[in-house]
Amino acid sequence: MTELPAAAPAAPEAGHPDAADALAAAREAARAAGCEVRSISTLADLDAACRLFEGIWKPDGTNSLATTELLRAMDKAGSYVAAAFDTEHDGELVGACIGFFGPPPDGALHSHIAGVSARMRGRSVGFALKAHQRAWALRRGTTHVSWTFDPLVRRNAYFNIGRLAAEPAQYLPNFYGRMNDGINGADDTDRLLVEWRLTVPDVVAACHRRHRPADAWAEPATVALGTVDGRPLAHPVTADRALVAVPADIERLRHSDPGAAAAWRSAVRDVLGGLLADGWRVTGFDRAGWYLLARKDTP
Repeated sequence: MTELPAAAPAAPEAGHPDAADALAAAREAARAAGCEVRSISTLADLDAACRLFEGIWKPDGTNSLATTELLRAMDKAGSYVAAAFDTEHDGELVGACIGFFGPPPDGALHSHIAGVSARMRGRSVGFALKAHQRAWALRRGTTHVSWTFDPLVRRNAYFNIGRLAAEPAQYLPNFYGRMNDGINGADDTDRLLVEWRLTVPDVVAACHRRHRPADAWAEPATVALGTVDGRPLAHPVTADRALVAVPADIERLRHSDPGAAAAWRSAVRDVLGGLLADGWRVTGFDRAGWYLLARKDTP
């Protein structure tokens, strides 16, 4: 392997007109979270980011999430490699996010891994990381970011759709295969691909912490997937709007009742994945555990 200098290429001065406003929003998000978010390139910081990822996902040794060498190469190539540092406790690295660019002509950024230390949960460090990523991308003229998340993890669905205003685009069954870690276990790694259009009004408002909470019962809708005694139950869709439930804590359920967890995976794949494949769009996520969907062309 060829050793490269540590310094990443400088960001171009020219960027999207919204970059300055995005930077102000990112700085405010970091201040509110009590952290500093910045790009990283030193071996010490890259090592710390990899250790953070390992500590969160707890792989069994057969499937590493990232290596220091990989992050070093990504940084040198101009990809997104950033971390959050706790300004209230000796500057410890407490969050990290990495992403890479797709091919021309789109040049969209794909955000591959993002994680935050468990002790920082509730301080909105993840939000500060994403706000920084948005500002970083806009400075480079990129207006589109995508990433995937497990559609069964309620807090992630609320964060991505409710807090960031990202738009689900595609359901991806067993996208990564078996990951052999402490979060996914032996479950299939279904993922929901979301698109984050950085300059649309909903995203701009969200990054200034003006997101609009979704209400599953604000308009008439069919419960396409509900729950009975902790198990999923699908229903025929008879309206232009539909609701899809997810369990309260799928990660705990995978350990306490693997059969129920598998049933939820299959049901959400069939119902949510099926609706998206038929052209329905996700319009929000109620924090109580509901995806809100509308038939295409429904206002």
